[in-house]
Amino acid sequence: MLDLIIIGSGPAGLSAAIYGIRANLNLLVIEKDYEGTGQVALSSKVDNYLGLPGMDGYSMGEQFRQHAVDFGVKFLEASVTELKQDPGDKHWIVKSSDGSENEAKAVIYAAGAVHRHLGVKGENEFSAKGVSYCATCDGAFYRGKVTAVVGGGDTALDDALYLSGLCEKVYLIHRRDEFRAAEITVSKVKAKENIELVLNSQVEEILGDERVNAVRLVGGRTLDINGIFIAAGSVPVTDVVKGVAELNPAGYVVADETGITSAPGFFVAGDVRTKTLRQVVTAVSDGANAATSAAHYITNL
Repeated sequence: MLDLIIIGSGPAGLSAAIYGIRANLNLLVIEKDYEGTGQVALSSKVDNYLGLPGMDGYSMGEQFRQHAVDFGVKFLEASVTELKQDPGDKHWIVKSSDGSENEAKAVIYAAGAVHRHLGVKGENEFSAKGVSYCATCDGAFYRGKVTAVVGGGDTALDDALYLSGLCEKVYLIHRRDEFRAAEITVSKVKAKENIELVLNSQVEEILGDERVNAVRLVGGRTLDINGIFIAAGSVPVTDVVKGVAELNPAGYVVADETGITSAPGFFVAGDVRTKTLRQVVTAVSDGANAATSAAHYITNL
């Protein structure tokens, strides 16, 4: 039996693996993609990770993974299909899509969350070429330029405010005439002279050549922009853990920064956890904390 199984090989999972190895745990990382490194690989440039400014996301992810490989971390390429706790000694049983079944004293779940897409023409084509899902990650690359934000919740309005301090102009596109965000945030947005509200509007197509240069709305209006930030929310990858640990109404695993969940021996790290800021730096921190909590749990068994 393994000491620890880590599900997910993004920054949170890889960080947990390194801390687990350093705690002398016999562990396995299960990843759904071959030599995967998580969503960081989709970022054209990561400019806010301490000590590594300007590195493209793919290279950063590869560097994280190589660190884990150099430490001797073992990987299994498969999707987890079932996760349950043995009713007797409470160890964990993890079944995977390749037909394998692995057992461990503890599990760290770091499968992440995926950005909710608009599903419009040009969105996938221009991903990382003017289409972004993280203003705090990529906003600095649009300093002095014109951008658009799509959404009507707190994240969308916060993104618009953040970008207004960097960009010449920000269009805030929302399909309704009222926002779901807090009133104080709405007031701040309306007070910004370089934020233009584009209400009762939906994106029909994202346009460009090699990069985004415009967005066409339903009805035909076209906005000339250099980049578009989609803030339509995110979807946690938690289907397999429903009924295993407590989830909040949005589907995220409930835990603080220790990674300790409602299920003994089941820990969580990264974007799939309930928290405010979902960034590479917080994922790495989560992984370290969850592995430390798991090591303490295993020692006390």
